[in-house]
Formats: sequence, C-alpha cells, structure tokens
Amino acid sequence: MPNTTLPAYRIILLAVFVLVAALGVINIITPAAIFPDASWGFQVLRSMQMGGAFNTLIKPSQQNIAQNTTEFISWWSPGQYLIPYFFKSVFGLNTGQAASVTTMLCQLLGLAGFYTFFKKVGFTPLISALSLAVIICQLVFFTPFIFYIGGETLLFAFTGWFLYGCLTFNKPDWKLMLFVLLSGWIGFICKSSFIWIYGAGLLFMWIQLSAGHTSAKSWLFKGFWIGIPALVSVVVISWLYLSKGINPSSISGGFDLSLKAIAFPLASPILAGFSVDDLVNGFFFHTDTTLLSPGWAMLILILIAMVSIALVYAICTRVPDKRYRTIIILFYGISLIFFGQAFMRKLDISYEARHFRIIGLLIIPGTLYLFSQYKIIYRVVLGLGIVVIAFFTVKFYAEGSYGLRHYTAYGTSGIGQQFIDQQSLDYIKLLDDKHKDAIFVFFSPDLGLEIQNNRVITLEELNKDINIDFDQYQHKGHAGPIYILMPHDYIGIRANVILKSFPGYKGFSLKELSDNYVLYFATEAR
Repeated sequence: MPNTTLPAYRIILLAVFVLVAALGVINIITPAAIFPDASWGFQVLRSMQMGGAFNTLIKPSQQNIAQNTTEFISWWSPGQYLIPYFFKSVFGLNTGQAASVTTMLCQLLGLAGFYTFFKKVGFTPLISALSLAVIICQLVFFTPFIFYIGGETLLFAFTGWFLYGCLTFNKPDWKLMLFVLLSGWIGFICKSSFIWIYGAGLLFMWIQLSAGHTSAKSWLFKGFWIGIPALVSVVVISWLYLSKGINPSSISGGFDLSLKAIAFPLASPILAGFSVDDLVNGFFFHTDTTLLSPGWAMLILILIAMVSIALVYAICTRVPDKRYRTIIILFYGISLIFFGQAFMRKLDISYEARHFRIIGLLIIPGTLYLFSQYKIIYRVVLGLGIVVIAFFTVKFYAEGSYGLRHYTAYGTSGIGQQFIDQQSLDYIKLLDDKHKDAIFVFFSPDLGLEIQNNRVITLEELNKDINIDFDQYQHKGHAGPIYILMPHDYIGIRANVILKSFPGYKGFSLKELSDNYVLYFATEAR
C-alpha cells in the first residue's frame, strides 16, 4: 500500500496556515484597535471621501477654524489605507473589518512569500517550514491581530516575494527591468522604508548578474539594466509623493555620535529575529512599563550586538548556499549604514526592532540550519528559547484579544477604540448625528474616524508637566458648536490649558460622560 502519511514539513505548513487563517477570522469578527500611524492614514481616506484630493488631509485651520486647510501627508505611504479601502468598496465592509481582512491576507501572503524565498535560496522544505513556525511565534507577528499597524503588515506581505524575484531574474532583459520598476512602486506603496530594502535587493541582483565578469565595462553594462528602471522608480516616488510634504528623513534633530546609535543596528538580528526588544518592552523606546534602566539596557544591548555579529559570522561560514550568504551580508551591512546614520543624525526614526524586521526574518532559516549542525543540547536550548518567545506571544494575544472583546469600544468605523469607553462613544455618535456644523476635538487620531458628519481637530495628548508648544494647540476663530472630549483626570489645570487653546469660544460647560471621560462644549463666540 502507498504511504499516505504527510511529510513533516507539510504538517507544519498546514498547521501554520490554518492557525493564521483562524486568527484572521476571529479578527474580522472582533476587529483590532489601531496604531496612530495607520489612524492618520484613515483620516486621509476620510478626507478623500469627503471630496479632498488624493492623500490630502483636510482639517480646520489653526488661524480660523471656520475655514479648512489641507496638507499632503507624505510621512506615511498610502497602502495602509488604500488596501483596506479596496475591501470596503468591493465587499461593503466597515473600516475595522476591512483592516482585519487586510491583515489576514497580508499575513498569509507574507508567510507564503518567505517560504518560497527560503526554498529558492537553498533551504530544505523542513527548514523553510520550521522557519515559518518560528516567525509566527514572534510577538510582532501577532501584533496586527490586536492593533492594525498598516505599513508593517503590507511590507511583510510583499518583501518575501520581492526577495524571491531578486533570485529569479538572472539575465538582463525587459522582464528584469519591469520587475525592478514595479517592485519599487509596489514596495513603497506598502511602506516608505522599503526604499533601503529595495536598494539592498537591487545591489544583490547586480552582483548576481555580474558574477564571473571581471571587467568594469561588463559590470557597468549589467548595472544599467537595473539602475535605469530603479532610477525611474525612485524619481517618480520622490516627484509625485515625497517632495510634496515632510517625511522622517526631512528633519534632523542634530547629531548624536552615541554608542546606542551603533549598537542597536548591530544587535538587530537577535532583537528583531527573536523578539528580544519586544519582550523587554523596548530597550530605549517604551510603549508600556519600562523594564530596564538605561544603564542595564545599554549593557545588555552591547552583549546582544556581540552575539548578533557572532551569529551572522557563523551562519555565513556554515550555510552552503552562496546566494543566501550574500543576501545576509548585504542586508545586514546596508541596514547598519542606513539606520546608523539615521540615528546619528537624529532623524524621526524610533529605536524599535520593527524597523529591522527584515533582518530578523532573514536570519531565522540560517539560525535553524546552523543549530541543526550542532549537538542535540544546543538544539534543545534554541527550542526552549523559541518556546519562551511563543509563551509571551500567546500571553500578549490572549490579553489583547480579551481586552478587545470586553473593554474596547466600537462605533461606526468598526475599529476598536482604546481611548474612549462605550458609553462616551455612544454619546459622541448621537452628537455627530445631531449636528452638521460642529467641531469635535480629540487627543487620538483614531477617534476622529467615528465622526461622519462634522469636522475634527486632533491634538497631542498632554504630558503630566504640561510642557507644550502652545502654538501647536491654539486654534483661533469660531465655527458652530465645539465638543472637546477629555479623560476625567484632565479636569483642572490641563482642561484649562486646552480650553484656552480655543480663544474664539466662551462659556464652556462640562458634562461627565462616564467615570473615565468628560466633555467640554460651547457654542457662544467670544
């Protein structure tokens, strides 16, 4: 009788894809909350649906809120809202459901892309499948099912296929040029930081095309086949998008020749590949409780950087496929240059491992292959480490999923609202339905997505010492009723600061919406 038992790698693949599909379905039923970056993207979409130009945010003018001002938002790439908008248009979904469908499809597409790439670059089906199992253990993989993060998820969906294409097109012809041209545009639409990945991938292609040739003329000739479409792709991106507004590379905060600016990129293989930065709530950028003091964070980071360098060296000396070794060296090296100079110039790029995710993804199959060559005790240690990562990832997902179901408010947009309770959101919805000329003021861009009939102003949340640039808050003029939602603990000095930011109004009244939120409102002009 024929053997009908599935190979181990197929069982792993089946389990991985079924699990991710199930998470996606759960996410559609109870949509995720949203990160601020993606919130601004949906704010832009809201403006476009109200008649605004492409990728332009319409908002009340600070000089006179009776009028509007527009801003081309080039800080983030447009894919984070365009892809969900496609699903909204085609299937009639709300924003939260459309974002959930985007997340599910991108996660599945990304896993398929990296599996195909891992096999193409010389790893066995078993190593490639196990790599996917490690990838889904990463905390960053589960994050989009709790918080829609937009560009990061889209980039994951595309990058594996891009790398596969870099290995596939091995001769200069029109198909190579078309791939280079379109991949630049598609990758940028996913996320603007794709640009450095694009450069590293094209450099690899140039090296592969020119392998075996020793003359500079031959290398230049091969380079033209890649360089010309790449130049066209980048020029179009810059001309039609980046040049129209500010972006993270536009503003430098000075110069910082510090050890962390060098050590953080050096440590990226382990920080990103094995969720270390996420597990400690960030070495330097914290979105939750700070677990490490600056001194301990720096010391541990240096040790991780040293281990990362040793890991990359060991992989490059043991993994037999030359193409994989070249990709690791190029991507690791270019990331060091790109992010090292960005951190030193103090550009608006945070010290988060998510920026280096491609390094973490690339290092995983090499690490698994490397440890497969060692004694069983080392493989057990690696396996236990992955189990620990998986434990904290599942814990994060379980807590986040429970919070979405029991503590998160949902309104018209379908997005999980973190900064308001259901009682307060329901009241805001009633006000929005009642008025057509009101202005709502929030301290989080996601709340503005619940407003369908009126205009929105989004202010930065006040810190405890109220150390603010008042010019960023002040909005002059008068234009119909104004409603300002604040956390309950703003009552007092912080509320007074906010109310003074609207000098065109007088006679503000206070309404307690719930135990956690209050609403200040006024209609009379000063």
